[in-house]
Amino acid sequence: MAYSNWTLETVEKEFKLDFVEHAGIFAEIEPVGLSAELTNALARNVPLATAINTEKARSELIVSTVLVELREQFDRKISLFSGIDFNVDAENGLTGMCDFLVSLSPRQSYVEAPIIVLVEAKNLDLKLGIGQCVAEMLAAQHFNAERENDIPCIYGASTTGIDWQFLRLQEKNLHIDMSTYTIERCDRILGILSSMVAQKA
Repeated sequence: MAYSNWTLETVEKEFKLDFVEHAGIFAEIEPVGLSAELTNALARNVPLATAINTEKARSELIVSTVLVELREQFDRKISLFSGIDFNVDAENGLTGMCDFLVSLSPRQSYVEAPIIVLVEAKNLDLKLGIGQCVAEMLAAQHFNAERENDIPCIYGASTTGIDWQFLRLQEKNLHIDMSTYTIERCDRILGILSSMVAQKA
């Protein structure tokens, strides 16, 4: 089964997750200032992506722009992958393509552990991305464990580009932040993503 076939209900039951939904898990994280380049890019790209109104446009014009900024914030010491096959555990249905994946390695030639953040882009409905994102987070957890990387948390996000919802997975404990963070406060989104990379969220 591919990541895209998982729902939150099926992934919870299959992997016996204990999950909690509550608002504001990441609300106290400090915003991160945007570069002039990102501010200008969002001013151009958000109206265009909204007008085109497809998942691909939102992914390319908004989500990737934010994640490239995240990479710059860390002096390119992290790697960013987009639209790659991430086939980890076919027996348990953890295969398929990830929209975006962030790794704690500067190497861009191939995915190298540890993987810390997975971002699933959806056109209009955040909920559609949650189950898929959780499955990808479980795959990342498995990927890291196989390589003996001691990373306590895997993080994820489901986003329309405009709205972002964040998740945290630690062992079998899944926390879903029911708050929605909007691109109008991209400094908050970037702050949350940065704290995830630093394992402080």
